[in-house]
Amino acid sequence: MRAIELHIPALAAPENQPKWMRHLLTVNHHRALVRQHCFQIGLYRQGLMHDLSKYSPVEFLVGAKYFQGFQSPNNAERADRGYSSAWLHHKGRNKHHLEYWIDYTLGEESPMNGMKMPVEYVAEMLCDRMAASKTYLGDKYTDAAPLEYYEKSKTHYLMHPETRALLEELLHMLAEQGEEKTFRYVKYHVLGK
Repeated sequence: MRAIELHIPALAAPENQPKWMRHLLTVNHHRALVRQHCFQIGLYRQGLMHDLSKYSPVEFLVGAKYFQGFQSPNNAERADRGYSSAWLHHKGRNKHHLEYWIDYTLGEESPMNGMKMPVEYVAEMLCDRMAASKTYLGDKYTDAAPLEYYEKSKTHYLMHPETRALLEELLHMLAEQGEEKTFRYVKYHVLGK
């Protein structure tokens, strides 16, 4: 597999920059990383379209207000308001988030559950988790970081069992075998490109 290299400038927003500018640079950096990862596995359209809702006023203004630089501004909004309006907007418009796929069930034990995600969105979710870890961890990033982050929260995720199994397989593969082998596997075996 030929690697596609894009120039992604280092994320270095000077502290004297306004928060909205630092937030914009963070969003742009994250999207550039996701785009590069998606291109490597053949998801060109998804790479280009990834997280465009972050530029909408409901998401961008909240992100700028609650920007911290080391984690998602949604966490700070959630701590301040008890919920995140930006996240509620974002998850309902971006199919690479497992929360997009939560729906009511019919006649099952649980009234709500995770629906099976199409594999191209699971692949984009992997790219998104990698890019978020790289963005917020910087030089401390390792290929195990996305798995470690997932492990901290996985007990509260409503996910279809097949979606969960695929995501966990890919996160473990990334942690144990690295980015290149994982991308090759995703491109040729998961996506069948």
